[in-house]
Amino acid sequence: MMSKILSRLGLCCVLMPAAVMAQTSSPQAAYQLPRAVHSVLTDIVPVGTKFWMAAGERGHILQSLDGQVWQQMPVPLQSNLNSIYFTDETHGWAVGHDASILYSGDGGASWQIQQYLPELDKPLFDIYFKDPQHGIAVGAYGMFYRTSDAGKTWVNEFHLELASEDDQQLLAELKETDPEGFAAEMSSVLPHFNRLYADGTTLYLVGEAGFFAKSQDFGLTWQRQAEFYNGSLFGITRTKALSLIAVGLRGHVFRSTDQGLSWQQITVPSPSTLNSVINDEQGRVYLLGNAGTLLFSDDDGQTFAAMNQQDGKAILNAVVIADQLVLATETGIKTIQLKESKAL
Repeated sequence: MMSKILSRLGLCCVLMPAAVMAQTSSPQAAYQLPRAVHSVLTDIVPVGTKFWMAAGERGHILQSLDGQVWQQMPVPLQSNLNSIYFTDETHGWAVGHDASILYSGDGGASWQIQQYLPELDKPLFDIYFKDPQHGIAVGAYGMFYRTSDAGKTWVNEFHLELASEDDQQLLAELKETDPEGFAAEMSSVLPHFNRLYADGTTLYLVGEAGFFAKSQDFGLTWQRQAEFYNGSLFGITRTKALSLIAVGLRGHVFRSTDQGLSWQQITVPSPSTLNSVINDEQGRVYLLGNAGTLLFSDDDGQTFAAMNQQDGKAILNAVVIADQLVLATETGIKTIQLKESKAL
């Protein structure tokens, strides 16, 4: 998500073989820095109930046992990382620039490269595993990789059904008349895939130019949904009350109470781009965005109030730990006491 983030900050499928570990240059290990906890962090996740992991620029991955003290982990590359995901307290993955995919089999203590493709010059933005064997990684220009063996091999998939109807028709014509043009067009017709979100057996995918799709078979086939917004979507979640909330550019927020069949735009007190949306066990919904934007809702996303951060630094993601909201920001980890967060 880093190239996507930096731009926001102002700073039946066809299978194609993926050249796993093919490289134009050798990756260099991330530098161990005493202030890595204050660097750009793009994602933060809980791992079971025992610890938390964060990832960000220059291959930084950090671990915390309490949400307060963070330790940088050794990582074998310096690519900016955009997303991190654990299936349990042992198996985890992270993705980022250079179409890179990292794997940890020891709870994040060490990491190995499963894929590193700098020649593509494209970032992966998100990753999700339904179990320790089966995962999907997505990114810029419709990049879509799948593994069925815990990442030992990743296969590049092209899903024609995720293209617009016009592009599907164009590809069908090129396939019959211009094979070279068909191959070239395949690399440009799909939008950026920004975020995966699993809700039970339904997998949602949101992205550039209002792209919104869902799958009932873990991404083997997709149903592209009608666009309800012409700007990019960066986050989506299901609330405790079973509504869907999607967020994106310039403070756009949308809410659906019918499984995404229809959407209502929600007015919020900030025009800043929203990077993520999360909710806690009490049902409160949080929107996290640029310029210190932090919005919350106590009514299932129908209305939002602001507790924006005065430092004006972009917030990329967050987790709730006890009575604290722990933020991954452009200046590292920041912690907010929720019981004291009453500012509107």
